[in-house]
Amino acid sequence: MDFLNNEFVATIIYAILALVLMFVGYKIFDMITPYNFAEEIKEKNPAVGAVIAGIFIAVAIIIKAAIA
Repeated sequence: MDFLNNEFVATIIYAILALVLMFVGYKIFDMITPYNFAEEIKEKNPAVGAVIAGIFIAVAIIIKAAIA
């Protein structure tokens, strides 16, 4: 794991991992709720936008705590 000592490579890997985990978290939350977030966003529902933003912030905080 010598390539992880390079800060640039480690940052890129962590960024990609964070994006994947945020997408997975969004999809899991979308599956367990009775609403279809994609349709609600198309209907310009601001409450759903706030919920999705909250999901992304929560997952980002968890990822940051796991990395740091």
